[in-house]
Amino acid sequence: MSALVVVVGPTGSGKSELALHLAEALDGEIVNCDSVQLFRFFDIGTAKMPLAERRGIRHHLMDVADPDETFTAGDYARVAAVVIGEIQSRQRLPILVGGTGFYLRALLNGLPEAPPRDDAVRERLTAREALRHGSLHRILRRLDPGSAARIHANDTPKLTRALELRLITGGPASALASSTPRLVSGRTVVKIGLDPARLALYQKLDVRCAAMFAAGLIEETASILNRGYSPKAKPFESLGYAQILRVLRQEISVEQAIAETQQQTRRYAKRQMTWFRREPDVHWIPGFGSEAAVQQEALRLAATVK
Repeated sequence: MSALVVVVGPTGSGKSELALHLAEALDGEIVNCDSVQLFRFFDIGTAKMPLAERRGIRHHLMDVADPDETFTAGDYARVAAVVIGEIQSRQRLPILVGGTGFYLRALLNGLPEAPPRDDAVRERLTAREALRHGSLHRILRRLDPGSAARIHANDTPKLTRALELRLITGGPASALASSTPRLVSGRTVVKIGLDPARLALYQKLDVRCAAMFAAGLIEETASILNRGYSPKAKPFESLGYAQILRVLRQEISVEQAIAETQQQTRRYAKRQMTWFRREPDVHWIPGFGSEAAVQQEALRLAATVK
């Protein structure tokens, strides 16, 4: 078997529930494509499905890295390709599920060969953005319009990397030749996208964010710090955890943290949809992954590769 099913969509759209339904029906195993669920201990704020709720379905690439480890899109592409191959060798169907579009693109299409990080350049760029918010995007528009058009003005990490590449190589990031092999070569890939109504999704996200705080997100964050991990570790930049760090530093109240997390999560969901709309060959299904009609249509699409 050389087939692969991919489930994409914004956060809160029910991707995990749909993936479980497909895995049960089609003898599948689930491969995580969420960049933060890769890390151990980050459970509540990532909506990581508890082991008891996985219905005996094997899940891969969850809890595979410590918070202070570096796990790039290239790392993900290489490891996920091996995992998917192993699943297929068992004559089972790999079902890739998650909302990190860049990791999905790295896996399916490969990544450009790029020079390593330059900490000195990054420090200068970070200081400039801190001094004047929005300056990195303005500079990138001038030096590399193609990358600027693809990167959101508030996505500082990607802006920093794009400018770093431009300054180091003298050319735009898009000019770099691809070095990561394409996974899709010789495989049948079915991409299923969840497209719930915007207002319903936002209402669900607001409720879910508040529930995460009530479920112990503050305590979880504190426990990770108590394990000795730095608050500068990459996973702490994700939604919810970044706000909790500010609560622990007494910069904002819990109520402010909840409101900010809700707002930023809604914006993140919108950016995810913008990204995935550009992904080719996605079969979009209106509704949430927990809805019977959505599951039925997704099963019809996924069954075509069995």
